[in-house]
Amino acid sequence: MSTSLPGNRDLPASQYDLNSYWGRVRHSADIADPRTLFVSKTGLENAKRLISSYKQGNVRSMTPELWRAKKVVDSTLHPDTGEPVFLPFRMSCFVISNLVVTAGMLTPGLQTTGTLLWQITNQSLNVAINNANANKSTPLSKSTIAKSYFIAVSASCSVALGLNAIVPRLKRLSPGARTVLTRLVPFAAVASAGALNVFLMRGEEIRKGIDVYPVLSDEEKQRREKEGGQVPSLGKSKEAATLAVGETALSRVLNATPIMVLPPLILVRLQQTEWLKRRPRMALPINLGLILTTSIFALPLALAAFPQRQAVAARTLEQEFWDKGGQDGKVEFNRGI
Repeated sequence: MSTSLPGNRDLPASQYDLNSYWGRVRHSADIADPRTLFVSKTGLENAKRLISSYKQGNVRSMTPELWRAKKVVDSTLHPDTGEPVFLPFRMSCFVISNLVVTAGMLTPGLQTTGTLLWQITNQSLNVAINNANANKSTPLSKSTIAKSYFIAVSASCSVALGLNAIVPRLKRLSPGARTVLTRLVPFAAVASAGALNVFLMRGEEIRKGIDVYPVLSDEEKQRREKEGGQVPSLGKSKEAATLAVGETALSRVLNATPIMVLPPLILVRLQQTEWLKRRPRMALPINLGLILTTSIFALPLALAAFPQRQAVAARTLEQEFWDKGGQDGKVEFNRGI
């Protein structure tokens, strides 16, 4: 993100009001915009140069060109490392990366092998996305990543296979109700394992804590712009890490809910129509269209549930931070995505 680029002057966090939910939705839509994936390496370097010019005081005010540059940088660079996030694991590629996997999991009539393969594929993608977008002030070891991966895969496969075995035995339910429940099994597996995946992949943050920084007043920001230097970390907070990881896990569930629930329910209804009964091959493209449409709208809504750059009262963290808060006694940290 733009915060990782050189310069003492802070950019406006967004052209939208991040204190409001809908402002964060519009900001998240920018970060998740797939069009930023087509920006070339030269285009990214130009965007970084523009942002650095502003942060170093060479450009006085934000312009439409600067806002576009910020959008490219925020959707491409990791806020902690300043390095580009691997393209398939960026939030701007999330809808595309998940489209085929989600369609696979929601395919009607999957057998055991198909269920296992798609759940493994989904959790592999989740691990990669969570690791690529995590707070990098507390890096994970390869052994921890591998351990977290196998636990998450085991959990998702167990939930999916277990529910697939239980639903047919619910004889008191009508065949239609059992069909609906069967179509919702992937949601239960994805939601539970997805949240678990976040906690496993970012468990090291909770155990060791993440960097927190004082919230600066306007006067302090102006002084820092003149004097130079970076805002030093106040230390690592486990409380902040728990909040960051918990909110990220919840946002994953919020994102999965409409994507894994609405398309299968709509498809069940459509498959009862004469039009689709006469054209069964249309079920797959319709399913893909439903998933794509739902994903495009669901992702910004889920990402916006909580601010990415989170500010909290210092007294809600460990006692060592109580007297270290900045403006209004607050500290801030990168929640991750």
